Amino acid sequence: MVTDKGKKVKVSAAEKVNEENSVHLDGDLVVSIERLQEIQDELEKINEEASDKVLEVEQKYNEIRRPVYDKRSEIINSIPDFWLTAFLSHPALGELLTDEDQKIFKYLSSLEVEDSKDVKSGYSITFNFRPNPYFEDTKLTKTFTFLDEGTTKISATSIKWKEGMGLPNGVGPEKKGQNKRPFTEDSFFQWFSDTQQKDIIDEINDEVFLPVCLLIYSVLLFCKLLLFLKVINIPLVGMQIAELIKEDLWPNPLNYFNYVLHYLSLSLTHTHIRPLF
Repeated sequence: MVTDKGKKVKVSAAEKVNEENSVHLDGDLVVSIERLQEIQDELEKINEEASDKVLEVEQKYNEIRRPVYDKRSEIINSIPDFWLTAFLSHPALGELLTDEDQKIFKYLSSLEVEDSKDVKSGYSITFNFRPNPYFEDTKLTKTFTFLDEGTTKISATSIKWKEGMGLPNGVGPEKKGQNKRPFTEDSFFQWFSDTQQKDIIDEINDEVFLPVCLLIYSVLLFCKLLLFLKVINIPLVGMQIAELIKEDLWPNPLNYFNYVLHYLSLSLTHTHIRPLF
């Protein structure tokens, strides 16, 4: 019994030491976390300042780019079907144009992508058309405005189709004996009617929102890669179309126009005809 009491005394002493060490460790841990949080706050402040500086530089160079884009547009206007060719040569955007869309694109005189004055607040994409037999508008614009709560407000020109044309009736006049594809499902111009941006922030608990977003983002990247490789055929949605135009086609459309010229040149070479370019 004496031995048992001695063991109990030793165990109690050991537990007391462990408790003291635990309190000490907990105190050190709290201090370390507080210091770490201070450093993270400092880094966050620096990152915010860096972001502001980057935006200032981007806005400055947007102003510098504008007259250069204008000069580029003037030259493009002298090249027949430039934008139609560039669109059709793009591996993803080219899939969006129906035969009837291509007829409309022949009247496309210029394309403009413009950031908002405050770059982080959004951008707009404008298609300028010559007078045509399809709609009254000479300018079709779609605008994306990034809101503080993390959603995107989307607005677009409501196309004024001429009589017998338009989304409900098909883009061209009806011909007897021909079955038309549903224009509302296939046409690129349906994009201007798609102004709904679903807000899922309020529908998902904050604790799972970020992981879900990361998963969705990863899946979208993978699907976009497959789309470009044409392994699968997934229809692009509104924001994806806008991003492809803004970030890929608009900066250097000549890449896609030259793609056609390159293969046409090869074709002429193989047929022993001297290429014209």
